[in-house]
Amino acid sequence: MPQAVRYGEHGGIDVLQVADVPRLAPGSGQVLVRVRAAGINPGEAKIRTGALAERWPSTFPSGQGSDLAGVVVELGADVEEIQAGDEVVGFVHTRSSHAEYVLVPAEHLTPKPDGLSWEVAGGLFVAGTTAYAAVAAVCPREGDTVVVSGAAGGVGSLAVQLARLTGATVVGIASEANHDWLREHDIVPVAYGEGLEDRLRELGPVDAFIDTYGDDYVELALRLGVYPGRIDTVVDFGAAEKYGVKIDGNMAGAKAEVLRDLVALADKGLLDVPVAATYPLAEVRAAYRELERGHTRGKIVLIP
Repeated sequence: MPQAVRYGEHGGIDVLQVADVPRLAPGSGQVLVRVRAAGINPGEAKIRTGALAERWPSTFPSGQGSDLAGVVVELGADVEEIQAGDEVVGFVHTRSSHAEYVLVPAEHLTPKPDGLSWEVAGGLFVAGTTAYAAVAAVCPREGDTVVVSGAAGGVGSLAVQLARLTGATVVGIASEANHDWLREHDIVPVAYGEGLEDRLRELGPVDAFIDTYGDDYVELALRLGVYPGRIDTVVDFGAAEKYGVKIDGNMAGAKAEVLRDLVALADKGLLDVPVAATYPLAEVRAAYRELERGHTRGKIVLIP
């Protein structure tokens, strides 16, 4: 039988299981995809622990995963423009892509270019659309200075590049181990930790701030004089409510047309999607242990 990640209660990594599941038949407007790669994301870990239960409740047993890339194996009724055998990039909102097979609405799929690796394609949706929406929220333009926290993480590594494409000067807050990568992408690196505020002030006025990490970065942006309407956090919802800053992220950017744009940028070499590590589906616990250490550059991807 096909296998999929499941958990039967809120909890730590140890509640994750890889279980045998039925192979489902696609309904009208759906296709069945054999998954070749599926990214994992910090939000999934928070949902699993119950930390976001009020915002995103779980029904048990729960599946997991939104990102996916794979091969279409079966079509439901009323599906046009997609054929069995097509290689596709897509997403689901049913927490089900961490699996060998997944049912996907046909409208959530876009063709995978031949030059795009499975790992990049399968890890693009959540991080990419989150970064896309966060950048759009702060309206960067040529001549602006935009600061991004967590600039080498799954979302941050894409946000810095998308912001730089607008012509803005982009400052990336990251560990020194990631500074060379940031410089290679025309990003000004700044080390986090003690003295960060002074280091940022030395670079001049900051026009916009994207927080992908939390840890009081919203307050830092406000101290630097950034207007609240040009601050976006994708993690610190408490600070957003307190100070009136934006929270545009995956829910704002989770659209098929956004995914198509990101796929095109990656295919043209205009968006580098770093993949930190890949794991077999059976090693999903190890994948999340690495993710939750919080120091990987780019994406961690499951290979079913």
